Amino acid sequence: MSASDSLQTSCTGSAIGDLYSDHHGWLFGWLRRRLGNGADAADLAHDTFVRLLVKPAARGFANGIEARGYLRTVAGGLCIDLWRRRDVEQAWLDTLAALPEPWEPSPEQRAIVVETLVQIGAMLGRLPQKACEAFVMAQIDGVRYREIAAHLGVSERMVKKYVAQGMLQCALIDAGLAPAA
Repeated sequence: MSASDSLQTSCTGSAIGDLYSDHHGWLFGWLRRRLGNGADAADLAHDTFVRLLVKPAARGFANGIEARGYLRTVAGGLCIDLWRRRDVEQAWLDTLAALPEPWEPSPEQRAIVVETLVQIGAMLGRLPQKACEAFVMAQIDGVRYREIAAHLGVSERMVKKYVAQGMLQCALIDAGLAPAA
């Protein structure tokens, strides 16, 4: 069976091995140019192929161009996730640096805080725009419901519903019933 034939079936077993051997070098080079870092490129190239293992029936490719297009799309999404996570982590570090007394969290505490912030960001991204704004204004900024209602042009009752939507999403994540990121 040729690499092309195995790509046409599905991405299982030897097909993934063929896909890996045929395209890993190209994907690594593409990621390295995009990220400017060989270690990050290696990690994301690996994660891209792991995604194929997790969803083996996700794709069957007719040719190498189709396979590379799919790999590039998956890897591009992983790049965006990496950049978002780093933005969240940098915001957290900037916040720590602005604290009045010196406090240095452990690496474990940092990882937990960054992961929690990423989960909250993903949760907020799933909410409708007004619900997201109401939740952030109420929970982060401490704005009263009446002021939020005036700002959003809705009733206080609707603000309560919006905040409840956000709380529900947080509870679902906490219970492991909703995707965290």
